[in-house]
Amino acid sequence: MTYIPKKMQHYAHAAMNLINMDSENRVVLNVGGIRHETYKATLKKIPATRLSRLTEALANYDPILNEYFFDRHPGVFAQVLNYYRTGKLHYPTDVCGPLFEEELEFWGLDSNQVEPCCWMTYTQHRDTQETLAVLDRLDLDTEKPSEEELARKFGFEEDYYKGTISWWQEMKPRIWSLFDEPYSSNAAKTIGVVSVFFICISILSFCLKTHPDMRVPIVRNVTVRTANGTAGWFLDKTQTNAHIAFFYIECVCNAWFTFEILVRFISSPNKCEFIKSSVNIIDYIATLSFYIDLVLQRFASHLENADILEFFSIIRIMRLFKLTRHSSGLKILIQTFRASAKELTLLVFFLVLGIVIFASLVYYAERIQPNPHNDFNSIPLGLWWALVTMTTVGYGDMAPKTYIGMFVGALCALAGVLTIALPVPVIVSNFAMYYSHTQARAKLPKKRRRVLPVEQPRPPRLPGAPGGVSGCGTPGSGPHSGPMGSGGTGPRRMNNKTKDLVSPKSGPLGASIVAMSPRTMLDLNPALAMGKPNFQPRFPTPLAATPPVVSAGDTAPSVAPPVIPVPSIAVSTLGKDSGISTSTTTATTNSGNLETSKKAFL
Repeated sequence: MTYIPKKMQHYAHAAMNLINMDSENRVVLNVGGIRHETYKATLKKIPATRLSRLTEALANYDPILNEYFFDRHPGVFAQVLNYYRTGKLHYPTDVCGPLFEEELEFWGLDSNQVEPCCWMTYTQHRDTQETLAVLDRLDLDTEKPSEEELARKFGFEEDYYKGTISWWQEMKPRIWSLFDEPYSSNAAKTIGVVSVFFICISILSFCLKTHPDMRVPIVRNVTVRTANGTAGWFLDKTQTNAHIAFFYIECVCNAWFTFEILVRFISSPNKCEFIKSSVNIIDYIATLSFYIDLVLQRFASHLENADILEFFSIIRIMRLFKLTRHSSGLKILIQTFRASAKELTLLVFFLVLGIVIFASLVYYAERIQPNPHNDFNSIPLGLWWALVTMTTVGYGDMAPKTYIGMFVGALCALAGVLTIALPVPVIVSNFAMYYSHTQARAKLPKKRRRVLPVEQPRPPRLPGAPGGVSGCGTPGSGPHSGPMGSGGTGPRRMNNKTKDLVSPKSGPLGASIVAMSPRTMLDLNPALAMGKPNFQPRFPTPLAATPPVVSAGDTAPSVAPPVIPVPSIAVSTLGKDSGISTSTTTATTNSGNLETSKKAFL
């Protein structure tokens, strides 16, 4: 045996103590199969978080590998751990925003602490979620709802579960789908085509009946007395009326509109929402205007200026908005203007500001020099010229004649181009965003596999047992029993036999010696068997002493802690002929035996 001087032994013990102290200050985190190692003091930098409260009593602590296991996203955890180290939280570009938020919530971190350089990229998913929520409200999805969803929508969910649905409750959703959801069935498509046909015919009739060739003159026979005393007569055209055919066309169209409104109102799932809908308001006001027009023609046609009352029939043009129920593109266009309300308001504000400024400037600019043909006699007239110029229309009815006025007109045109061009890209981008998301939703699969949120069952804890260690069980029992049977504690748990070997006073060295035993390494951690090491114990030794049996009524004898010999191990690996033989003494709770074990291990 080689003699080692006492001074060298002192240095070796000091180095061993430093290594043990440093290893005790480090912690190993296994996140999604990737191991991360850091100092415990690093995890204490951000208090009141999951990583700042790590203890060995947690269920996800593995005493054999001396690590904590978390089945979470490893890529996000790299940024989380970097946040503990540097105090700066960055957003990984290869991770979706909601997943990043869920991971931060799991680790107990605030998502608002993301650095400014990553904030714009990180918040893009929020805009996307808002867009998808808007598209859900637009009801662009053509997927047919289930019977349970229909029962919940129409308010007879309890009757559906009881099986006591009446014939009206069964027919009401079908009628509503026929008249309000054009893409729900072939019959609904047919009714939708008929509705669009009547809308187009009504608008076309409203426009054509104002054409001179489509109107019938009203001729009056007027008798006059001539100068020589004879009576004469002539025909006087007082006014023109629309052809009678347009009246019958309007009657047929409005009869259909009236029938459609009544059916949709009766079969609607919510009457209040139906009445408050903007498209429905336009529909029944336009239909009501037809009946009001009939009443006025019947009882108020003899009044003067009765034709002015026809002005209210222009509300029928608004029926074009009913086409939004049949076209998803029109819904997207209207939603684009709603989403761009701020930009449109800003555009109108700058236009009004520019119109007022340039109208005042051109008014005084045209009065500085002699100008006999001055068109700008007042500032209100200049407002019209500034509006036409800034919108780049340019009718030419008013134009500046002086050089200063021309210079003001040039500035007005340039300002109008810049003012209108600035908010237009925002509106275009909003429309492209809604349209692209609509197309993507249409291509998504309608049915997806559901992932059940089932957690792994945990074994029950015995009263008085240490945290995270369950009681003994039968070999191979439990939902996570190992290949050799570990009492149902799973491959990442430590059974009672191994717990007896690791004494609280043995320290990390004793735990390392126990971890090197063949039954502990293969039984409790089968992943180590993948390297196929060959263990050759010198003599068979039980892993734990059998406690003495105490009969009922007897007092338990005081038994000293059993002395557990730890076998030496000869490990032979592939590719290496040399064997490593390590002989140890008995591992006991005694501190003197611990020193002997350390020396033998060195």
